[in-house]
Amino acid sequence: MECKIKNETGTIFITEDVMMKVVGYAALECYGIVAMSSKRAKDGFVEWLGRENLSKGVQIRAAGDMIDVDLFIIVEYGISIAEVGKTIEDTVRYKLESMTGVKVRKVKISVEGIRV
Repeated sequence: MECKIKNETGTIFITEDVMMKVVGYAALECYGIVAMSSKRAKDGFVEWLGRENLSKGVQIRAAGDMIDVDLFIIVEYGISIAEVGKTIEDTVRYKLESMTGVKVRKVKISVEGIRV
């Protein structure tokens, strides 16, 4: 999936990888999130990702002229998961829409673990 923005001087193409990294960095800016995770569907194994692999903890799907974002995260122990989720949702939506111009329909957050 590639984002295409047309204006009077030309066309801008934004790749899916760039959008996924924007989402990953925006999520990690939020208080209470420790890391992104990648879930291997075949065996249920959860892999913790560093900053260089942020896009593996993010999935983006086209929904008409909007996109849906799925995040897989690890949260800090003792923090309200509901509040962390709301903060991440708002931050990811704002950053992605303001940086790329793509409208976000929904953000789905899956908490894959808690780290002390």
